Amino acid sequence: MKALFAIRCSSSSVGFTYLLSKPVLPSSRNRLFLPDKAFFFCRKWEGTRVDGLSAARSVPPTLLTAEKEEAKAVLALFLKNQGVSKSVASRTANKSDVFIDHLISRLHSVHKSRYLVGRELTTLEIRDALIPYLESLHEEHGNVLVDVVENFPDPPVKDKPAAAALPAIPPPEVPLSSKKLKAVSRVSEIGPAGDLPPHILYLIDLGLDLEKIKVITRKFPAFAYYSLEGKIKPIVEFLIDLGIPKENLPVILTKRPQLCGISLSENIIPTMRFLEDLGVDKAQWAKVIYRFPALLTYSRQKVESTVDFLSEMGVSADSIGKILTRAPNIISYSVEDKLRPTADYFSSLNVDVGILLFRSPSTFGLSIEANLKPITEFFLGKGYTQEEIGIMISRYGALYSFSLEDNLIPKWEFFLTMDYSKDELVKFPQYFGYSLEHRIKPRYALVREYGVRLLLNQILSLSSSNFDKALEKKLMIMTKKKTLLI
Repeated sequence: MKALFAIRCSSSSVGFTYLLSKPVLPSSRNRLFLPDKAFFFCRKWEGTRVDGLSAARSVPPTLLTAEKEEAKAVLALFLKNQGVSKSVASRTANKSDVFIDHLISRLHSVHKSRYLVGRELTTLEIRDALIPYLESLHEEHGNVLVDVVENFPDPPVKDKPAAAALPAIPPPEVPLSSKKLKAVSRVSEIGPAGDLPPHILYLIDLGLDLEKIKVITRKFPAFAYYSLEGKIKPIVEFLIDLGIPKENLPVILTKRPQLCGISLSENIIPTMRFLEDLGVDKAQWAKVIYRFPALLTYSRQKVESTVDFLSEMGVSADSIGKILTRAPNIISYSVEDKLRPTADYFSSLNVDVGILLFRSPSTFGLSIEANLKPITEFFLGKGYTQEEIGIMISRYGALYSFSLEDNLIPKWEFFLTMDYSKDELVKFPQYFGYSLEHRIKPRYALVREYGVRLLLNQILSLSSSNFDKALEKKLMIMTKKKTLLI
């Protein structure tokens, strides 16, 4: 069959050659592969390489480019939230290509099933997959995280100044207490046979180096006194039996060394059974614990207070279990100091708090003054009513978790150049969840080039193939109308 449009695509423009019959659209995705070498890392990072590389081979290059930009944005925002200056955070994200490739590899491992069925990830899904990992690295490396990222996969140079990642006036060093000094000394003492203590050797074999064990011990001195057979080994074997990969154990133990001091039979297992009764998916324990190992160390009273609050807000029993599975860290938020004031704030915007808690529980960990109010004021300043803002939040709870400066403002400014009324954002606030440079701009450019009109939802939420089909359908309708007029 002959074609009406033979379209050549480039990175900068789309050209047209007119032939004869059926409209043929350019594919918005070309299947090429990144070089394998981009995913080779030192042994410490091998846990994510194979799956990530396999997934990368099935991801179009344009999508890979978009994901890299999203990963850079996530990294820059994360560093800024840790106190790094905006300029240093941006520079680090833009110059650390190997680390960004590593993040993409992890992303493809986490969402391997999504890629197999051709489903593209949203900005929020990318962020939710990467931030827990960045948090674990920050817990491990602290103020030298910038060095770790920039030198990845090699360890940072010891004498390299880390002032850029520190506050302008560093806090005075607090001398270690005698208790902490004794604990640190205990983990590094050499026995008669010239070896480190057995439990330290075991931890090193798991992937924790001695310096990291010392850091953990400074924060939690009791860690130095846990016995290998009575405390550490049983919890490690238990976690492995739950399906947690061995390479993830150092992250879990670094985040919550207290796990090793809690009785499996009297505390941890009963807590897990209690949470399962609340609806936590037992098949997801490996992911839940990796995301938030502290969940198993909270008292039942603490858990019940959060559950009672969720129920009070209208969250169903089934939904409570799903929230605890997807966002277990909500247990760490104080009901009276964090959750209830945030709920009251959203209620003032006529938002159904129960629905918002289910759709976007992480939003309730944000600061009202620093995060929520500035975004509300931003939309009020753009002419939206409080009622319309409430509808936008209800439809897309993650809206308030985006950076005003790096996300909302640039996308708003581009929206003003699009041929849509402001009401479209009330109908489809998910607009702010898509990449500006790699999703919004190129797709809108195609729509304009073809001279057709699609709903904002159709332009952004459709998969690549369905977007092409939507354009093709519109072209066929336009062609038919023109033929009838002739």
